Amino acid sequence: MLPWFRNIFRGGRLFSTEPARVITLRPYQEHCIQACEDALKAGSSRIGCSLPTGSGKTTVFISLLSRIPPPKSNPKASRSLIIVNSIELARQSAEQVTRLFPSWTVQIEQGVKHQASGTADVTVATYQTLLQPERFAKFDPSRLKAVIVDECHHAAAPSYLKLLSHFDPNIRHPDPNFKPLTVLHRIPIIGFSATLSRHDGIALGSVFERIVYHRDFLSMIKDQWLSGVRFTTVQANINLQGVTVNSRTGDFNATSLAHVINTDTINHLVTRTWLDKASERRSTLVFCVDIAHVRDLTQVFRGFGIDARYVYSKTPVAERKALIASFKAGQFPVLVNCAILTEGADIPNIDCVIVARPTRSRNVFAQMIGRGMRLSSETGKKDCRIIDFVDSANRVSGIVSTPTLFGLDPADLEIEDESLESLEEKSSAKITSQAIDDIPDPESVTYTDYEDPFAFVSKFSGLSPHINQLSTYAWVGCGNDVYVLECLGKGFIRIEKVEATDELPTHFSAHFTPAALDRATAASLKVSPFLRKRRILQSEDLSEAIKGCDTYAKTKVVFGPMVVGLLRSARWRKTPATPQQLAFVSKRLKKPLDGEDNDLQNLTKGEAANIITRLKNGAKQRRHDKKVQQASAAARASEKERVRRAREEVRVGPLATY
Repeated sequence: MLPWFRNIFRGGRLFSTEPARVITLRPYQEHCIQACEDALKAGSSRIGCSLPTGSGKTTVFISLLSRIPPPKSNPKASRSLIIVNSIELARQSAEQVTRLFPSWTVQIEQGVKHQASGTADVTVATYQTLLQPERFAKFDPSRLKAVIVDECHHAAAPSYLKLLSHFDPNIRHPDPNFKPLTVLHRIPIIGFSATLSRHDGIALGSVFERIVYHRDFLSMIKDQWLSGVRFTTVQANINLQGVTVNSRTGDFNATSLAHVINTDTINHLVTRTWLDKASERRSTLVFCVDIAHVRDLTQVFRGFGIDARYVYSKTPVAERKALIASFKAGQFPVLVNCAILTEGADIPNIDCVIVARPTRSRNVFAQMIGRGMRLSSETGKKDCRIIDFVDSANRVSGIVSTPTLFGLDPADLEIEDESLESLEEKSSAKITSQAIDDIPDPESVTYTDYEDPFAFVSKFSGLSPHINQLSTYAWVGCGNDVYVLECLGKGFIRIEKVEATDELPTHFSAHFTPAALDRATAASLKVSPFLRKRRILQSEDLSEAIKGCDTYAKTKVVFGPMVVGLLRSARWRKTPATPQQLAFVSKRLKKPLDGEDNDLQNLTKGEAANIITRLKNGAKQRRHDKKVQQASAAARASEKERVRRAREEVRVGPLATY
């Protein structure tokens, strides 16, 4: 019998004679409650709190309810309503109420089996059930002192607005003819979520006035309130370019995504990765794209002799409860699911999460990996291994992976008072494994293990992404397999592809052209500023050619501390372009500097240098025009993506109502 059934139903009311228990809150939980109390006292009545998965949100909002008194204008308003979006969350909340405050009466309003009276101290209800008018009618707003909305990032959806508009006339009902009841007091509506933002851009400001408290993953992990993480990204050349994106949510359409992800090749890759990286883990939770993916991937795990089981939306409730209970008890190592355990699953022993479904939603990704963030010392859990499978970030924008979730980006790195050795040490945090030989497609697999998420360094962006994988220097792709490295006024190194002849196979040839005069002097004398080019090397492998030229550059051309200036991340590249650079680019592009909608003035030195290098090394005007058009389209897409990502940021303060 569940603990909350110890309350006995008599005369339409539940009661318990157990004394109230002393609750010891964690410091951040107390701070969150205090922030809510301060906001309510200051006059706000619709507030949101952002706490990551595993932080004890349920304990926080139940404790908060104990501190909210009935309003002086309406002392009879002593009841509370907690709105959740699943029966699992309803049970968890009801059980927690009974554990923390045994003297309170608590009921569940959900489906056919759970019918509340509407008179309990606390009622936990699913929003789906409350949408039925006869079920909602049991709850008199004039008797409520507070409404809690769990997983409140859903609260701006029309279904929630239909409910919440009954409690506050400032929340607009989807039906313009709706007339709310007159309530004698303002009912606080308080939302809690681990992902207090909406990926689809619908404004939470339509429900909540402000966010009063926010705590993120990094700070919680640093303070050891959440489990430590060790994560691995698997880059397997999964081609997501053809996968359609939902125009409303901005995330991949499941059916389209499943055609790419749910294949024998990828499913075997997922299983082999688990065997390689996580077979010693006690409890692994796997997230899939759809039901067919769940079944197929489970079968592949079983084919390798692994006791894997699955759960999805159609799994009967009793079977689902038994399955999760067995998983909690460590009776089998791998549980595969689709969406059903994304929110609200309280399984602390999970010490590995596999994200086998790429996503463009920060919220969805955070919810998935958050399942493994809970502490569980009693099971011997030390940390959680997160494994996610990604496409090349250069092919499909907006994919969320473990590094992007933590907000770690090379653009944030400042190269200051650091030696080359220290920079190389950071870059060497990447550990690359060889491809799995007997999987014909994808063509390559790269495991990147990050034992410490706070030391993660990603790849720098650039004009030639494949070159960026091979070198940290500012190589510029000039088309037709021509690559140029400008050497800080001392000349330039050029690598170009040479087609096969009778004597030699196809190879890459590299030359260095040293500078003899500065450009201004050479221009006044009307002579070339460069000496005759010198051959450096030739190689059939571009990677070897790049490495050899990098060595040549730092040992033969640019010496000592100046070599830092060759890096793509060099500080000088981020400063504004010089007038001379702008004049040159403007003239060659036939784009006046003072023209309308001109973005040339915003060029950095590095960007201008890249354009100039390309123009001087074979980038013909027609090809450049095409690239300008492509860059313009990319800029528009980038801006659209920036706006979408900005919507996912959570900040304490007022919320926009757009």
